[in-house]
Amino acid sequence: MKTITIALSLFGALISTAADADVQLQDNSKLIGKWQVTAEALALDRERKPLQVTWEFQKDGTLITTGEDARSGIGEMTIPIKYSIENGVIKKQITPGREKYEDCSVVELDGKDMTLKCKFLYLFMTHK
Repeated sequence: MKTITIALSLFGALISTAADADVQLQDNSKLIGKWQVTAEALALDRERKPLQVTWEFQKDGTLITTGEDARSGIGEMTIPIKYSIENGVIKKQITPGREKYEDCSVVELDGKDMTLKCKFLYLFMTHK
């Protein structure tokens, strides 16, 4: 019985480690192009808030963010920010013109779907 309990514990630890493993990016080749950010959530298992935002990763290290802030009434805005791939994660500028960056790791990259984990949010995206 003790052997079964130990085996189940090791199996559970292996599964949870695999589930938390991030995709390590070598370069930006898997990101290039337009991605529709469909939702955001505080955790993978939490409620997803729908979004209407597009991210376009360009080869030159520019990330073009296009979206609409319904609260401000400004309409659609396009904001270019810098990004790079370092140590397997995306480092993206938090605010244009400021050299402060946040890390976003790729939690899942499956065909045309990608899930990013940034500092406070998970972002769910589909390649256009």
